[in-house]
Amino acid sequence: MKRVHCASCKFYYVTWDTNFPYGCKLYKIKSKQLPSILVIQSTGKKCDQYISKNDGLQ
Repeated sequence: MKRVHCASCKFYYVTWDTNFPYGCKLYKIKSKQLPSILVIQSTGKKCDQYISKNDGLQ
């Protein structure tokens, strides 16, 4: 299974919460792990909502 790179997704953000530093605006989650890992652990499938931050940019 090919890994989704959260850092290049438009929904990814870094939080100010040192206990939960990684966030996903789409799924409304903050975690100690990258959101894509949490999605795989919860659903058994890779994140299918990934949208590149660079989509639409020239």
